[in-house]
Amino acid sequence: MEHTWRWFGPDDPISLAEIRQTDATGIVTALHHIPNGEVWPIEEIQKRKTVIEDAGLVWSVVESVPVHEHIKWGGPEQDRAIANYAHTLRNLGAVGLKTVCYNFMPVIDWARTDQRYELPNGAFAMRFDFIAHAAFDLFILKREDAAADYTPDEADRAREFVDTADEQTLALLKDTVLLGLPGAEESYDLDSLRASLALYDGLSAQDLRENLAVFLRSVVPAAEESGIRLAIHPDDPPRPLFGLPRVVSNADDAQWLLDAAPSWANGLTMCVGSYGSVATNDVVEMTRRFADRIYFAHLRNVTIEEDGKSFFEDGHIDGGSDMVGVIRELVLEEQRRAAAGEDAAVIPMRPDHGHFLLDDLTRRTYPGYALVGRLKGLAQLRGVELALTQTLVPA
Repeated sequence: MEHTWRWFGPDDPISLAEIRQTDATGIVTALHHIPNGEVWPIEEIQKRKTVIEDAGLVWSVVESVPVHEHIKWGGPEQDRAIANYAHTLRNLGAVGLKTVCYNFMPVIDWARTDQRYELPNGAFAMRFDFIAHAAFDLFILKREDAAADYTPDEADRAREFVDTADEQTLALLKDTVLLGLPGAEESYDLDSLRASLALYDGLSAQDLRENLAVFLRSVVPAAEESGIRLAIHPDDPPRPLFGLPRVVSNADDAQWLLDAAPSWANGLTMCVGSYGSVATNDVVEMTRRFADRIYFAHLRNVTIEEDGKSFFEDGHIDGGSDMVGVIRELVLEEQRRAAAGEDAAVIPMRPDHGHFLLDDLTRRTYPGYALVGRLKGLAQLRGVELALTQTLVPA
């Protein structure tokens, strides 16, 4: 596999020179300064590519070209935003980029309730506490009809959470839930989140799925023309949030997506932590089943807690998912592609959501994107891959 590292551009507190020392060779990045829905100019793409190459690295994956909200809910800017997306893909292809990771999560991207969940070894991880999430939804955001999404017991426990938490805890919960992605183009306060959610009123999962199909049928031909492989990232976590449907959460969703726009250019990102945060998803079987359409891998791991809905980011080779099994399927797929003489024989992977440990605790880094924590994860993943590569014999 190609060992890559997510970098958020010139404002990232982790430098390209530091990334080189991790033994990653590829960079995963995006042009976060360009507003969602606008075309990425060739000049800006080339400028970022040159900066990366001048540092002795390569731009391996674009993560991501954000999908404008009007595409997701079918707003008045839908057609324009789709056309701009296709234009951006053509520009990326013209500069030689080949893999684009994106997601179709409405309004809120990945969701967590705690950025600093202390682990037994003294390191810190991110966590999604379902009851804390319910407390935010019911009693901080005060979303209309939110009570219908929780059982009476869950609502009672959420009320108890709010009643017993101090002001600092509640403020931190609010800030964590509203936190945009590192380098994000969009972030929210309570009022803007309510306004964004209101745009989806009455939108069903089938409606959202159809809007995804419209998007795919429009941009996949542009990806084909440009030699680009699209790799959709699954929902994180893979369940409805804030009354919003999610449609990339399990194997059935992945199969539907591939069938919606049949093409080699329409593919998947295997995010082990996202799919693996629901116990019914067998990530090894999913990797095996969809191997020929997996173009990118986020190799992180989570442990699901006793309630079945909460989880925390565990070590990359720990947690509830069989990471060795996933890597085994990816290595076998690479061997198959190489034997068949296919393009994209090497699958880019990156460590994701590393723990905060050692020097990470005293330096500024984005939540989930610590230097030492991801370095540890990358080293573990590379060791697993090397052992498998030396022992597996191509069929």
